[in-house]
Amino acid sequence: MLAFTCALAGASTWVMWCTRHSAHVSSTYSLVSAVAGVGVATVGASKVQWGWNKGKGLGAIFAGLGMAPAISACFGAAIFLLIKFIVHIRKNPIPWAIYTSPFFFLVAGTICTLSIVYKGSPSLGLNKKPAEYVVAVVMGTGAGVCLLSALFFVPYVHAKVIKRDNSIKWYHFLMGPALFFRPAAAQGEQAIVPNYAVVQHEEEEEQTVDSSEVPLPKTGPQYEYDQSSEEKNMESVPASPRLQANKESNNRSPALLEQAEMTYDQRVAANTEKFHGKLRQKSGPLGWAMRTLHANPMGPGAIYEKHNLRIIAKRIPAMITCGALYGLHYDIHAAQSGISGTPEGDRMERVYAHAKKYSNEVEHTYSFVQVLTACTASFAHGANDIGNSVGPWAVIYSAWSTGDAAAAKAPVPIWQLAVLSATISIGLITYGYNIMKVMGNKITYHSPSRGCSMEMGAALTVLVFSQYSLPVSTSMCITGATVGVGLCNGTLKAVNFHRVGLLALGEFFFDFLRSCSSADFISLDNDYPYRWYARWCAHGSIPQCSPLFVDRFTYNLDTFR
Repeated sequence: MLAFTCALAGASTWVMWCTRHSAHVSSTYSLVSAVAGVGVATVGASKVQWGWNKGKGLGAIFAGLGMAPAISACFGAAIFLLIKFIVHIRKNPIPWAIYTSPFFFLVAGTICTLSIVYKGSPSLGLNKKPAEYVVAVVMGTGAGVCLLSALFFVPYVHAKVIKRDNSIKWYHFLMGPALFFRPAAAQGEQAIVPNYAVVQHEEEEEQTVDSSEVPLPKTGPQYEYDQSSEEKNMESVPASPRLQANKESNNRSPALLEQAEMTYDQRVAANTEKFHGKLRQKSGPLGWAMRTLHANPMGPGAIYEKHNLRIIAKRIPAMITCGALYGLHYDIHAAQSGISGTPEGDRMERVYAHAKKYSNEVEHTYSFVQVLTACTASFAHGANDIGNSVGPWAVIYSAWSTGDAAAAKAPVPIWQLAVLSATISIGLITYGYNIMKVMGNKITYHSPSRGCSMEMGAALTVLVFSQYSLPVSTSMCITGATVGVGLCNGTLKAVNFHRVGLLALGEFFFDFLRSCSSADFISLDNDYPYRWYARWCAHGSIPQCSPLFVDRFTYNLDTFR
């Protein structure tokens, strides 16, 4: 009980610290490293299985840390190249994207079914069924998804994108093939689809600037006017000539100041304040909470001053509301592209410049496929993380509730799985944005066609490793698939290897720290409190403890150690 408690404490502490500082690490390897550290502290390094041990030792587990991203990168790249050569390189790729989409629904549905069979509920014993039974179920499900997409999805997207029928609603997909013969009630000049560009102000830049390639003027009356107006109205907002279009897109007067006038911290603070200003304009609980916190800052003096106590009484409900809802409204899209004028923003601008951009109509088709692939990746990720965390907890609870260590091998109760599932969902909603903002577009340029390729590649890798009973990190799989798809742009410059290097370094470095912290926890819990307690007894600080008890206590402690 004590060993697994210390392992969970060490792993969770470092994972929370890394999440707070947006350091992407694997919870799988966090727990494995913590258990290894506890083992070294309790029974010694010689008792820890460092080798392969039939695929269950630390050697096999950490071999996957290098193999899984590489295999996932190959799978993701292969799937995206298939999409690229079938659809993207065509002169008219929109019809190709629509009419070939059932095939990709077939692939996604098949992979999702395989995940359920091999990573789903073990109590159902689906993976114990005969091979022909599994093949029939998997292929039948994939074919069913393919048929449904051909009957309902293709006509719906055809009417919306090719016929540009702006009157079509989401429920019209129920009409199926009849949409092919439905006349367009309100045909527009272009299809109404979301803008999937990473930098969302591109269209507004075209409206405010004659040409995106023409350098912005640094001198002249217009520059002097903008500078003076900005100094009068928004002195605290960072500005530079290269950011004029970005400021116009945010309904602010363009300010063309030298970059040296604003430090990095000031730029970050101004960007955060701009986002918080948008949140304060929202209706609902979060908007109320942000307005309350903004209107009630802490006053002068100590926290126990009367005016500060009244302010705290107002701020506490707002802080709880923000803690619960802030992650749901965080602008992940803007955070991933970085802050313009900062080293990270400039780096991401260079990465995006080397990535091919495809039309929104084509990407819109794959956004539906990505819903299915995202569910598949989330299922594999959740099953993997729940399995990792429920193991130590089940051992602790069973040993505590029954007093028998052998009871730890009993099946895990459903309520424990439900509690952990709810907990992982709460963590994703409230704190997951810290990881979201460093993944995805901070590694390479993302779009729906790229995203579904990454997720399918990661899910396939998890399935392959599960067949050999090898633990694998879904975090490292999706990272590897992201890099593989990014390299399909044809140049290394389309991948932010600075971020990839930080992820790899953080994973190996923090694995060592997690092992040490867990070992420190078990050493502290096993040794120091008891030895101090025995010392107090020996010196008469606790009179009821006899010398015989102290000797026996110390002997048992040394024997355990």
